[in-house]
Amino acid sequence: MLDDIRWDTDLIRRYDLAGPRYTSYPTAVQFDGNVGTFDLFHALRESRKALRPLSLYVHIPFCANICYYCACNKVITKDRGRALSYLQRLEQEIQLIACHLDPAQNVEQLHFGGGTPTFLSHDELRQLMAQLRKSFNLLDDDSGDYGIEIDPREADWSTMGLLRELGFNRVSIGLQDLDPAVQRAVNRLQSLDETRAVIEAARTLQFRSINIDLIYGLPRQTPEHFARTVEEVIHLQPDRLSVFNYAHLPERFMPQRRINGDELPTPAQKLEMLQQTIEQLTQAGYRYIGMDHFALPDDELAIAQEESTLQRNFQGYTTHGHCDLIGLGVSAISQIGDLYCQNSSDLNQYQSSLASAQLATNRGLLCTRDDRVRRAVIQQLICSFELEFAAIEQAFNLDFRGYFGPLWPQLQGMARDGLIELSDERITVLPAGRLLVRSVCMVFDAYLDQQNRQRFSRVI
Repeated sequence: MLDDIRWDTDLIRRYDLAGPRYTSYPTAVQFDGNVGTFDLFHALRESRKALRPLSLYVHIPFCANICYYCACNKVITKDRGRALSYLQRLEQEIQLIACHLDPAQNVEQLHFGGGTPTFLSHDELRQLMAQLRKSFNLLDDDSGDYGIEIDPREADWSTMGLLRELGFNRVSIGLQDLDPAVQRAVNRLQSLDETRAVIEAARTLQFRSINIDLIYGLPRQTPEHFARTVEEVIHLQPDRLSVFNYAHLPERFMPQRRINGDELPTPAQKLEMLQQTIEQLTQAGYRYIGMDHFALPDDELAIAQEESTLQRNFQGYTTHGHCDLIGLGVSAISQIGDLYCQNSSDLNQYQSSLASAQLATNRGLLCTRDDRVRRAVIQQLICSFELEFAAIEQAFNLDFRGYFGPLWPQLQGMARDGLIELSDERITVLPAGRLLVRSVCMVFDAYLDQQNRQRFSRVI
């Protein structure tokens, strides 16, 4: 069993830097317009030849209400009819992509994100799933990881029943904070009863896993009140929890301009909230997976981490990193072999491309050998908190110490500070460094400099 994480305030203050969350390496910041549909078709052909299993991500951008903290790609509208033209184009994209793949490629993982996927009507959800099943080899035996993001204000028992019928077996529920003052400050009024009702429905309908999202650092939050939210959430007993640090970047995300910066908690209060949350969840039996994620010991993520098979992709921590990830919908990102590519983030441009029978791919990146080496290093550190040099040397036919020689002084400094243990054979992220594993990974990031650091949130 992995050791408990250890809270070290001094270490956190020194290493709480702005940097990527490493859902990919290189990160999406490095994508450019030199990658297009030809590259995507070539990657799909290679995937088909290798018969690699698939992970599908479907982006539904619509929300009926705006949450001021949100940095997702979304369209705020009360007009449910706006989804119709989008779904027509999405189904075109599904058909255009699927014809380049082999029906024998199983879809091991499916995720609907947004936006608010349940913005769609029941008939629209049925039709979309029918199109996916017609075009891809979705599993019928409930063995796949088929998840969907849920806003409890947009879902009831009948909705949950429909989702289970359609094959979904995992739900991720946005909660953020239960304090009414905080909810008013971010324009997301959501009662505990609404959330509990959706969770009870999911359990009754035998959904396999329930995740709850919380955010610390929101306006009007206090350590005392946030601790009450965490306590209530523990009583709900989700299988997984994501506890995110709110990054206030109003210059980049327009809705955040409606948040009063004077009402944000101080850095010291944010640290206190995180420390309390870790203590509460640990005492309740949750394991720290890494990067703000917690899971019960019998959860698949916790088991995979114990067995050193945990991976990470654009959907976060996963047990399906071996799959080719196909992103469908506006702004969706695909990772197919060594190709990353992203659809246009502009809804009109996305729809007009597909109206012309063209895919909406408009940027991406093809990994170099150096990218692949560093990706493997970062993936191992962020998922297992340990890196065996021999594994990298064998996989890429290189001498680890020689390849990363210029980084050694930084790593030695981290070792002296107690973040890591550094030997001739491995790097081990120590309990005091596990909250700061992003900072360790940043050492190996060849693209990171002071200028593009400002595009990322801080570690804590």
